[in-house]
Amino acid sequence: MTQDPKEIAALTAALDQFQMNLFDLTGKVAIVTGGNTGLGQAFAVALATAGADIFIPAHHDKGFEATRALIEKRGRQVKFSLADLTAPGAADTVIESALAAYGHIDILVNNAGMIRRNPLLQSKAADWQAVIDINLNAVYALSLAAAKIFAKQHSGKIINIASMLSFQGGKFIPSYTAAKHGVAGLTKAFASELGADNVQVNAIAPGYIKTANTAAIRADQARNAEILGRIPAGHWAEPHELMGAMVFLASAAANYVNGVILPVDGGYLVR
Repeated sequence: MTQDPKEIAALTAALDQFQMNLFDLTGKVAIVTGGNTGLGQAFAVALATAGADIFIPAHHDKGFEATRALIEKRGRQVKFSLADLTAPGAADTVIESALAAYGHIDILVNNAGMIRRNPLLQSKAADWQAVIDINLNAVYALSLAAAKIFAKQHSGKIINIASMLSFQGGKFIPSYTAAKHGVAGLTKAFASELGADNVQVNAIAPGYIKTANTAAIRADQARNAEILGRIPAGHWAEPHELMGAMVFLASAAANYVNGVILPVDGGYLVR
């Protein structure tokens, strides 16, 4: 069967428009919350490597200089802001600060988060509130503040960080599980409404990653063996193994990807 010439023309035009590089983020500005350490640092450096300038709000300055060096080595700019993302008005302040620094924003990565571990029957109300505030409420507030800018400019990417606990119940982390289920729901709800404004909202669901948040689990030999036994890849991921997924969702290559919760888990969920 002969292919429709219109289909060929459309493909050719798309390739010309993107200059054969769908993943180029040159000229873009990305906000990466908590992008100074751990997985957030990997995300920030990945976006910078693809061409974006970076704005990092974080609640502490640990890792600022190391992150700055990694990003500037790639020829991109990075600016930092100390911020309590759970404070009233913090979301608007972050967006305004990023706009003041760069003049525009194109990508929001809601990476900042925390875990409080306790058996369910020993759960504490303060732990519940702290986790929900940063892992869910701050994601909603920042996404909404960014969405107002993105809708006006008729373009933008919001990338949330979900979890394996967006799909499962887990152990000893009811607040984190509830928050990450909520992140998946927020991702879909925002995608449903913002798609018409050419704003794509997706989430990455990391598997088991070597970060400070997982140090306690990795040190528990029984739990570590249980986890590794379920991962077809056979190992915990390094933060850099999620960099490709981040660049993809932030780029023009994902312009027709919306409302997706993308597991990057070494196959954990298939077992």
